[in-house]
Amino acid sequence: MSEELGALAGRVFEAVLFDSDGTLIDSTPVVERAWARWTEEFGVDDTDIHHGVPVIEIVSRLIEPARRSRALARIRELELGDVDGVVPLPGAVDALTALDAATSAIATSCDRDLMEVRLAASRIPAPPVVVTRSDVEHGKPHPDPWLLAASGLGVDPARCLVVEDSQAGLDAARAAGCATLALRTTCTGELDADAVVEDLSRVRFAKGPEGVRITPR
Repeated sequence: MSEELGALAGRVFEAVLFDSDGTLIDSTPVVERAWARWTEEFGVDDTDIHHGVPVIEIVSRLIEPARRSRALARIRELELGDVDGVVPLPGAVDALTALDAATSAIATSCDRDLMEVRLAASRIPAPPVVVTRSDVEHGKPHPDPWLLAASGLGVDPARCLVVEDSQAGLDAARAAGCATLALRTTCTGELDADAVVEDLSRVRFAKGPEGVRITPR
């Protein structure tokens, strides 16, 4: 079973840093509805929407400057106004309750308002340290969110494990110097990480005197 965790097998970490949507929270129905409506309204090809990338960067890439503010306000309105189907993903609650405020954090591409809405809707036991796109100058795939999350815990990023479902987030984690565990919850293609599992129900986190260990279920 240790082969499933690859390079993570036997390692001990000071903290585990989680992405939110697609990692802890299933917001896929909301995201699909919101972006389908938005792409129709603004005449954009929905195949250009990239999971794990901050909304402001998607809008800036796809919409010309004259319509950019209106487009950004509209997707925010659509996402904030819909929480139907936002639920914890398998294993998410167990993972968070196995850790504590000193050993876990969340770093997301959502802005602060949207993250608070989805955390409340999902009712997951979120840790105190939650980094959003509103808190950093550069979002994923830049390392800033993971670096700030590690800093918030007072932990060296090299001693952190990042759990992510998007390649943009995994690339950001690697750039920050973190170890990476990828989840196949939303991505149908290959994911480049230290280990890849289906979802958090496939692993177990345990705190000990030396730190946090991860083992397969």
